[in-house]
Amino acid sequence: MTTYSPAGPDVAKGAPPEPKPLTVGKQDLGTLLGLWFIVVGPFLALIAAVPLTWGWGLSWLDIAIGVVMYNISGFGVTVGYHRYFTHGSFKAKRWLRVTLAVAGSLAAEGSVIQWVADHRRHHAYSDREGDPHSPWRYGTTFGALLKGMYHAHMGWLFRRDLSNQERFTPDLLADKDIRRVDALFPLLFLISLGAPALIGGLVTMSWQGALTAFIWASMVRMGLLLHVTWSINSICHVYGERPFATRDGDKASNFWPLALLSMGESWHNLHHSDPTCARHGVMRGQLDTSARLIWIFEKFGWAYNVRWPNRQRLTKKMSTGHEKLRA
Repeated sequence: MTTYSPAGPDVAKGAPPEPKPLTVGKQDLGTLLGLWFIVVGPFLALIAAVPLTWGWGLSWLDIAIGVVMYNISGFGVTVGYHRYFTHGSFKAKRWLRVTLAVAGSLAAEGSVIQWVADHRRHHAYSDREGDPHSPWRYGTTFGALLKGMYHAHMGWLFRRDLSNQERFTPDLLADKDIRRVDALFPLLFLISLGAPALIGGLVTMSWQGALTAFIWASMVRMGLLLHVTWSINSICHVYGERPFATRDGDKASNFWPLALLSMGESWHNLHHSDPTCARHGVMRGQLDTSARLIWIFEKFGWAYNVRWPNRQRLTKKMSTGHEKLRA
């Protein structure tokens, strides 16, 4: 992997580089417009396609199946893969632990152990040499950042070096239940693709019902969730607010337009400032449905030892001018 620095590729070799400022002003208008197009454009296109296919290529059944599958697989990633398995934000009963691993596998983002290994490596080297998907990999110029954004979004997946599971996930390798779910990932992927079509076909008793459910509740649902997740790696490390201090070079940011679709994951700045915190949206008005689901699990006794935000710790991490923590 090419050596790089978040400060840019122009650091002289040899002697340690002189310290550089973390920021160099606001991004130019062209970059901002490009980012908004990348994030909003595909969703607008999808919305425009709905009325064109209504009545013959899309039904309320397709939408219902798609929404249910999106939430099951999405929360499987955000609550399961991410906040539970990667960061240990709470402890869970055995059945819930296995259920979260299975649900996360339905998102088609990879097997649970490899996903966690990659993400723990990301946190260990965020936006520095060793980060598997930093958008700052190639430098800070406009062209380098565009290349880096593609790399962080999905390019890294096609030519990555697999993170060492023995180094990053020894706890999961020692868990026979999780190893079993990890090995079943190919089957769970096929179930995620086929279950919506099976349900659509059985409910409508038609091949057309199976086909449209497959298109919308399998393919479109899966693609949407993948791009939302990938956007946390790309958009949320380039553009957005940074109310909380992170390690030098770590550019994790909050990007509010993705809050609902990402189940609260786009409050990424707080997450990198306090990775084990069970709630990422800790300021007033920040919607975090993953935290709410963890709260429900806790109320039923299925989750315990939940690491909820600590006001005193967060206040110390907060930058000047940001004082809207939740009560």
